[in-house]
Amino acid sequence: MKINFYLKYHTVFGEELYITGNNKFLGDNNAANPIRLQWYNDDFWRATIDFPDDFDDEIHYKYILRDRKGVEIYDGEENRYIDLSVRKQKTYSVFDTWNSAGNLWNVFFTAAFSKILLPPVTKVKVPSPRKFTHIFRVKAPLLKPGETICLCGSTTHLKNWNTEDPILLTPHKNWYSTKIFLEENEWPASYKYGIYNVDEKKFIAFELGENRMIRKFEEEENELIIFNDGFVNYQPGLWKGAGVSIPVFSLRSNKSFGVGEFSDIKLLIDWANKTGIKLIQLLPVNDTTANHTWHESYPYAAISAFALHPIYINLDKVAGKEFAAIIKPLKRKQKQLNELKQFDYEQVMKFKLTALKELFDAGKKDFKNDLDYFEFFELNRHWLVPYAAFCYLRDKYKTPDSLKWKSHKKYNEQAIQKLVSPSQKHYDEILFSYFVQYHLHLQLKEVADYAHQQKIVLKGDIPIGVYRYGCDTWVNPALYNMNEQAGAPPDDFAVKGQNWGFPTYNWEEMSKDHYNWWRRRFDQMSNYFDAFRIDHILGFFRIWSIPLESVEGVMGRFEPAIPVDISEFNYRNIYFNYDRYCKPFITNEIIADLFKERAEEVKEKYLDVSPGHLYTLKEFVNTQAKVVRALKTSVDKELKQGLFDLISNVILFEAENSSEQKFHFRISIDKTSSFQMLDDYTKNGLWHLYIDYFYHRQNDFWKKEGMKKLPSLKRNTNMLVCGEDLGMVPPCVPDVMNQIGILGLEIERMPKSEGKEFFHPDDAPYLSVVMPSTHDMSTIRGWWEENPEQTQRFYNYMLGQYGEAPATCEDWICKKIILQHFYSPAMWSIFQLADLLGMSEKLRVKDPQEERINVPADPNHYWHYRMHLNLETLLKEDEFNEELKKYIKESGR
Repeated sequence: MKINFYLKYHTVFGEELYITGNNKFLGDNNAANPIRLQWYNDDFWRATIDFPDDFDDEIHYKYILRDRKGVEIYDGEENRYIDLSVRKQKTYSVFDTWNSAGNLWNVFFTAAFSKILLPPVTKVKVPSPRKFTHIFRVKAPLLKPGETICLCGSTTHLKNWNTEDPILLTPHKNWYSTKIFLEENEWPASYKYGIYNVDEKKFIAFELGENRMIRKFEEEENELIIFNDGFVNYQPGLWKGAGVSIPVFSLRSNKSFGVGEFSDIKLLIDWANKTGIKLIQLLPVNDTTANHTWHESYPYAAISAFALHPIYINLDKVAGKEFAAIIKPLKRKQKQLNELKQFDYEQVMKFKLTALKELFDAGKKDFKNDLDYFEFFELNRHWLVPYAAFCYLRDKYKTPDSLKWKSHKKYNEQAIQKLVSPSQKHYDEILFSYFVQYHLHLQLKEVADYAHQQKIVLKGDIPIGVYRYGCDTWVNPALYNMNEQAGAPPDDFAVKGQNWGFPTYNWEEMSKDHYNWWRRRFDQMSNYFDAFRIDHILGFFRIWSIPLESVEGVMGRFEPAIPVDISEFNYRNIYFNYDRYCKPFITNEIIADLFKERAEEVKEKYLDVSPGHLYTLKEFVNTQAKVVRALKTSVDKELKQGLFDLISNVILFEAENSSEQKFHFRISIDKTSSFQMLDDYTKNGLWHLYIDYFYHRQNDFWKKEGMKKLPSLKRNTNMLVCGEDLGMVPPCVPDVMNQIGILGLEIERMPKSEGKEFFHPDDAPYLSVVMPSTHDMSTIRGWWEENPEQTQRFYNYMLGQYGEAPATCEDWICKKIILQHFYSPAMWSIFQLADLLGMSEKLRVKDPQEERINVPADPNHYWHYRMHLNLETLLKEDEFNEELKKYIKESGR
């Protein structure tokens, strides 16, 4: 038996096409060992594969394009198959059309659409012919209820273009398909797909474009021909939806325990259903418990990329009727905590963990024998066992830093299996973690199932980093660069940059098992979510990496990056002085400017005199980390910041192990006095090199980095993928995201085009999400009051209003901004709940500053915002809810 694979694709010189599949004859899905296709004619490439005559497995396969630069691009079709059980043939000839991963139609086959948002496909009963020579398959994702795909063509068996009696296709595995018998004299032939309403028995329309053709390529004996024709060429109205964004901890209900809980999401789903909102976007919900302090309110520092946070558990659901008496004494405390304006992280965790331990003690006998728990355990043991061991050791030694533990400093699977053995005296402490995670799973899964019933999409959030002293880094430290810290370069929100403290990823190590850790992470998320946001997607191209001895983000550089060679300075006739460019430039003038009347004190305590009327920092304060340690007991913030500024007053960072031959530019050199005090010729030469370094030379290199990781990861999930692509965005990022079908994010006050002050939602591409604000920003109302001059320009030019802008963002202004986003061509318009409530003078909170969720410039920000009214109350606000529903419906969302 042989199979001829024909792929319709127009290549350019230097490109090559390959095929791989789920058996040894097709390379076992090994991208390193695919089968090369040969050029056949101007339209097709071909590969002929021989199989044993008795081979009868279903074949699944995929095409790969290798471009001229060696970058591998996978075909976006996730469901290419040949069912050999349909009919045994000596020869199969399969004609495929390349499906670009970035084709917008692919989005509608993700779980968010195929399982939730789109109506079920219309079932069509068509008798299967006993004799057939051809199978036709095509895809059409946005048909209306009652519609299916039909086919007509130029021969007798193709119905002679008779639209009164076309051939109806039946849905199967995301395709519409039909089997047809064609006589030898019936082809070449032409045909087209069309849309047919089964309920009305009415032909609607043919697809657009030229006729499709059936041609004879080669005479084959006993041949079955399969046409996989890609997408029907038609133009339905593009689907658009509205969403709401809020952290789980910010929800408030009558039954929650001082913080939003998983069970509260059900009320938000009810409200979304009532108003026409189709998506709920949440912040990360993973466990961040490291030191049992309020600092762990920061949801992006997970100690486990898999475990859920105990703070979101509902105690009533864990207790049930059987153990309700255990938590009854907590009702008074619950009421007190629930009445607080903001949530008290430490108090909530204290009372919840105490109650959970009592509930565990009361029910552990039955829990140990629960078959559903056993199933959960087996499916999740790869992360659950190390997590439980980590929690036990963290609490035993009162630190999450494994290097400070007296035992198990390094993870050893055999030793950990012994540690978690049921025979150990402390086993109940291990089992307690299993107990809590199982109940969290049940509660979040119940919410996910309820959302699906109500046709609401749940969108999760995958942080770019993991906590430095967490379970993931303990179990497999080789996956992380522990001597580096991830962050972000300076911007308008954080002028010194951001240092998140996370270790950066060792992508080379991760690639060795095909990013298994990431794939498992996506699998875990898909248990509960239908879509997800990749936090800081730029990190898959390059990450802002800050050395461990630095504190401020401004001391970082992009990693990986192509450094500047010392020869480039010579080529541009720039005199290279290592000490002048690579060491802090400190003069009397700079010291006086930073420290004013304290200049002499600083010189005496912290600086040494160097030749040329310059100064160097003393050894004990010559890095920012040393400054922190030296001034640990000091409250002198101005002194600390001044020393930080001296240390960061450099132009270049030497590349590691380069022997003073390769360098990376410090970001924002134009703002340093070191740069400003150079002569004009040197400044001009360095500036041109700086621009080339950051904005030109890296683009192709970073594109390759993104293409190594993102396509592979996206292929391993059927969730709708959105990327947070804000900040210093190189051109390759939107290019790659478009190429593989990841939705981008557009923010009105953060334009990506140089020279623009604002981004208008009307200019958003279809495959994108538009938002007026995110959790990292002030809300619409808060932003309105931050910069009156900017607000005035926004009022006149973006809103088209005359005269002076109001000092505060009145409800009609909020409404106008919201409507701009509703009417955007973007697939999704998503809003912080506080922004939606800003449309109502009755429902909005008085002080908009109270709505702020995060301040990125503050590394010690307390994430404790809670909505100011209960969800039960919001559900009863019929006037507001009806108005919001009307806006959503009228805008076509």
